[in-house]
Amino acid sequence: MLNVAVIGAGTMGNGIAHVFAQNGFKVNLIDVNAAQLEKAIQTIQKNFDRQIAKGTATEEQKSSALANLTTFTDMAKGVDGTELVVEAATENIELKLNIFKQLDSLAPANALLATNTSSISITRIAAVTKRASQVIGMHFMNPVPVMKLVEIINGYATSQTVTDTIVALSKQLGKVPCVVNDYPGFIANRILMPMINEAIYSLYEGIAGVNEIDTIMKLGMAHPMGPLQLADFIGLDTCHSILNVLHEGFGNPKYAPCPLLTNMVTAGYLGVKAGEGFYKYTAGSKELVVSDRFN
Repeated sequence: MLNVAVIGAGTMGNGIAHVFAQNGFKVNLIDVNAAQLEKAIQTIQKNFDRQIAKGTATEEQKSSALANLTTFTDMAKGVDGTELVVEAATENIELKLNIFKQLDSLAPANALLATNTSSISITRIAAVTKRASQVIGMHFMNPVPVMKLVEIINGYATSQTVTDTIVALSKQLGKVPCVVNDYPGFIANRILMPMINEAIYSLYEGIAGVNEIDTIMKLGMAHPMGPLQLADFIGLDTCHSILNVLHEGFGNPKYAPCPLLTNMVTAGYLGVKAGEGFYKYTAGSKELVVSDRFN
């Protein structure tokens, strides 16, 4: 088993750490914020409790996985002796480039460096290191313990041996890896984000309401969640950022974020994490209530 470090203890980072630890890997979870690390461990415990309640995990597996987890606020100590580092920090290009510059000098020379980015160029990230052949994209889906897909993204210089290793590793985690090449949005977001953006444009142009748009896509296309609800779940700021990456990367106006999305992000209506987006969210309630702004 590889020794693994995960950088970033947010939603994606704690989910990635959870899955590795559950499958027997020793995991160093790294974040500059000690409170965030504590919160991450609590979240992992709660998610295990959900799995236990559903019969998909046992108390023994929970105890074993938690014993596999160690937290660090010091990156140098956290990556020492690791063979794979998975970066899961905020989707911000400058932040990720800075992290990879540090990793290149701190991580062991043989360590593979993976990023969980959902849209940022792997080639660009790899270029700030002296080990571009060892840099790869490992894009998990949220929620990580539940979703089976891992989108594996080859940078321009990623070696085939590294790709084969990450594919095999993903299968060890019980995931289904799909290998793609490094162009804006990869596959998942190149297809998903224009659909979400078109749904927002349909609302913006008054063609239909929030509930109607989501119901049509759920019942007509067999989607488990409508595009507007999914955008809220992902985070409207994240959707906006990815659309900007697509727009800038391809220079095609069809990827430009809808003005309504831009306004909502600017005003702080970011979806689930902010308590309101296209829908309103109340702690402890699963009822889907359309925001008053769209009624």
